[in-house]
Amino acid sequence: MKATAKAHTNIALIKYWGKRDEALILPTNNSLSVTLDGFYTTTTVSYKPELTKDTFTLNDEVVVGEQYNRVTNFLNKVRDIAGKQLYAEVKSINAVPTAAGFASSASGFAALAAAATKAIGLSLTESELSRLTRQGSGSACRSIFGGFAEWQKGEMEDGSDSFAVPVAPKDHWDIRVAAVVLNAKMKKLSSRSGMKRTVETSPFFKGWVESIPSDLEAIKQGILERDFHKVGEVAEANCLKMHATTLGANPPFTYWLDTTMSVMQTVQELRSTGVPAYFTIDAGPNVKVLYLPQDEEKVLETLRNISGVTDVRLSRVGQGIKYLEDEELV
Repeated sequence: MKATAKAHTNIALIKYWGKRDEALILPTNNSLSVTLDGFYTTTTVSYKPELTKDTFTLNDEVVVGEQYNRVTNFLNKVRDIAGKQLYAEVKSINAVPTAAGFASSASGFAALAAAATKAIGLSLTESELSRLTRQGSGSACRSIFGGFAEWQKGEMEDGSDSFAVPVAPKDHWDIRVAAVVLNAKMKKLSSRSGMKRTVETSPFFKGWVESIPSDLEAIKQGILERDFHKVGEVAEANCLKMHATTLGANPPFTYWLDTTMSVMQTVQELRSTGVPAYFTIDAGPNVKVLYLPQDEEKVLETLRNISGVTDVRLSRVGQGIKYLEDEELV
């Protein structure tokens, strides 16, 4: 009873920020993302009768504490669905900086969900897998799909209608994303904690939620029409609105560094010179820059020359869940 799955992270162009149910991880708004080929997690799950508890290694290091508890709690959900009380050996290799605003939990829980369900003998549809994955990490439900995907918040109290759906496939549009690494360390305030504080205390939060439907309509039209300027403008504005809600929280907080601002300003300067580029930022200091293939050399050179930038990693539009055989892991 063993399976291996590979999942890519995604970057939200319309952000998920706020829950209507903490326990079930049900969002207050729909969100939309693009899956990236440059960041991924590969996870092998092996159910073994001799185990008396789950084991979890990440990048060959034994994991304990909160991270371990999140994994084993998620495996409990898989065991409940399958009706089998078997413990698992989980081995993950993460090609994503963990907890630094690069959505490592998205690829991590998507890969875990896919491998764990297959290994235990479940045959889930993509929608069913997305709904289950959401209960480990909200944004992970979008990483089940390649290309562009929308996480529908749903209306049901039990979360049965809250899962991701595809918007456009991987091959629909060749846009690029440069991940600008400023600080790959774990952030001081987790996304979950920051989100909860914002929902409970920020007077700007209501306006954020009310702005989402029009943003979604505009960006989906832009994606389907391959209108890069429309997609970029909506994504950048949506990002800034999300981060504005954190400044209104009590106590206020921000995930940005000085260099975060420098990258944002540099991207805006690039546009003024005729190079179409737009930024977006998740709950962390690092910036992702959207651009077109023909501008890659100019964008890369400009970003690498910013003081405080430690690395720039390029991605194309990525694929959804992939199951791997042992020979593919060598």
